[in-house]
Amino acid sequence: MARIFSRIKRDIQVVFDRDPAARSRWEVIFCYPGFHAVLMHRLSHRAYKRGWFVLARFISHVARHFTGIEIHPGAKIGEGLFIDHGMGVVIGETTEIGNNVTLYQGITLGGTGKQKGKRHPTIGNNVVVATGAKVLGAITIGDNVKIGSGSVVLDNVPPNCTVVGVPGRIVSMNGERVAGAQDDVDLQHNKLPDPVADLLQSMQRQIEALERKVEEMEERECQPPTKIRLRAT
Repeated sequence: MARIFSRIKRDIQVVFDRDPAARSRWEVIFCYPGFHAVLMHRLSHRAYKRGWFVLARFISHVARHFTGIEIHPGAKIGEGLFIDHGMGVVIGETTEIGNNVTLYQGITLGGTGKQKGKRHPTIGNNVVVATGAKVLGAITIGDNVKIGSGSVVLDNVPPNCTVVGVPGRIVSMNGERVAGAQDDVDLQHNKLPDPVADLLQSMQRQIEALERKVEEMEERECQPPTKIRLRAT
């Protein structure tokens, strides 16, 4: 029982650590659907491991109805999961989530195909998955990874990377120092590189350089020919 209360206190503290809008413990307990969803999942997962599959699914179904967050009772979730707002979050049956992971609204940790067994992603420690991102298939997302808003990740991602785009592309690897502290989670998911914008800017610079060269060539062609004077000998 002491362990259960310790985990609940830890889940409450996670909200204070990562959401500046949280003002009191009572507010978290009664008004945070992400906290409710994690708490209900702890219960449904215990029932799932005991083989009480219908009860486990019923608990997760009730949690989905009240929170808008669907977590399959078979999913394995580590310590310190924070689901911000959470509406539309879907976490599949064989998903594995490490410690200190942050999920924003509208994300999917889903499977592909109809095969049995492991078909959902494995998420490492200190990972941030931003709004609307999709991580699909039995892939592995390494520690300290940030996945940008709206990205669709279909392949493994090594640790200490930033992924953006559809399909997801690694745009940063070890670009910034990764904090080693367990609770030091980088939540700056709004400050990610934009490879499309970078490409457009590069193309714009090349076009401007070509235009300058064309102008220089036209100026040379418009100049009057130089007269050559011959000296009488």
